Amino acid sequence: MVGVVSLSPGENRPLPASAVTASVRSASPVNTSAILLTDAGRVRSDADLVFYNQPSGPGVAYRSQGSVDLVTVDTAALPREITTVVVAASLDGTGPTTFATAGAITATLTGGGEELTFTPTNLTSEAAVVCMEIYRRNDIWKVRAVGQGYDSGLVGLVTAFGIEVEDDPAPPAAPDEPPRMTDPQPWPPTNTVVPQVQTPPPTSPVTPDHPAPRPHVTQPRPPVTTQPAGAHMHSDLFAPDHAEVNGLGIQKQGSKMCRVGLDGEITARAGSMVAYQGDLRFEALGSGGFGRMMRQAMTGEGVPLMKVSGRGDLFLANAASEVHLIDLDGTDGLTINGANVLAFDPTLSYDVKRVQGAGALGNAGMFNCVFTGRGRIAITTDGSPVVLNVDAATYADPQAAVAWSSSLRTSIKTNDSFNLGTLIGRSTGERFTLAFSGQGFVVVQPSELPPGGFIGGTGGGGDAGVGGMLGGFLGR
Repeated sequence: MVGVVSLSPGENRPLPASAVTASVRSASPVNTSAILLTDAGRVRSDADLVFYNQPSGPGVAYRSQGSVDLVTVDTAALPREITTVVVAASLDGTGPTTFATAGAITATLTGGGEELTFTPTNLTSEAAVVCMEIYRRNDIWKVRAVGQGYDSGLVGLVTAFGIEVEDDPAPPAAPDEPPRMTDPQPWPPTNTVVPQVQTPPPTSPVTPDHPAPRPHVTQPRPPVTTQPAGAHMHSDLFAPDHAEVNGLGIQKQGSKMCRVGLDGEITARAGSMVAYQGDLRFEALGSGGFGRMMRQAMTGEGVPLMKVSGRGDLFLANAASEVHLIDLDGTDGLTINGANVLAFDPTLSYDVKRVQGAGALGNAGMFNCVFTGRGRIAITTDGSPVVLNVDAATYADPQAAVAWSSSLRTSIKTNDSFNLGTLIGRSTGERFTLAFSGQGFVVVQPSELPPGGFIGGTGGGGDAGVGGMLGGFLGR
């Protein structure tokens, strides 16, 4: 007779046998998989993921048994460096997209005449979950009930353990298409509603026998409202448009906020946090290093940073500015005013550099931040910007040019020759423009002031001439 034991979250017990079988059952279709980990909590290679598309590994095997997947683990056959086998389940995409509506799931582990079961609780937006882990402690194998979920499904789960998931390769860009950074969101957002043309019905001639029809008056409809589960009120605030987005990493939350699904760390602008959920820790970083701190003091340019680490959801914004996302692929850098930086992945690095050709503006010239590497950065603009493809001579106001490809060549064009217009009071007000040449793109906002204007820079820009004034793009 098999003894059945129900495990509570976090509970561990000795493994009932060296060879065991694990499975996960749910009202909705799920895929069961196993991940082999070393002491570092990471896989050795992609071969350490055992699932339907890779059904065998050292000491672990997968097989389908109709409505349920079975994973067998033989600890005696595991390589010595493997100390943990994670048993996970993920929704297969044919039914509900999250466990909030997928129904309860139950993980079962059998062996040695025992049956251990575990039902994860409080699952909401997750699409994959670590149900159990079989681990070695002091040469004794044990099993633990886990219940840790991942919003981004199996991809997010395996990525957390060091497996690289490659996207389908994008088609190569034509030689005359210079932007080598991709924007996950359209710039500006393409949410324009196309009006539907209504064809009026044919009309009959008005005669005494056929008077004109009385106009039909449509009564205004009350606003449609929704109600979240457990809420005792109705409001359009509860509509899906205002709901939290899902996924790991930096995502857009509407047009003026970003959400970071955090399971690790992120670098963000100091003071940009507007809300968070979960277990997050905040640490001030200044402007990110002694060398950059010295250059910021001299030029007025830089980014006051904070490191946020932990697991949870982080919401960031800056003075209700528009938020945009850029993915850098490592082939080109991004030059940007420090005031327009909201958050970026820790895989990116940045430095404070003089803008080419701007040395004549003052004793310090014009300085900006240059980001390089592979990763995502969230930037802000004052209003919806235009992205100019630089395939001919391009000019922009220095205060309106938010960011551009670092590979572009820049120079300063003087519009009032010899400053005569200023002397006789007939200046155009456009004395200097920033000129761009080469192949790349320029992001121009519909404003000649950065967020917060020229006041409140974090560096000593007030003593750095025109370059320091421009370098004071550091926000409020």
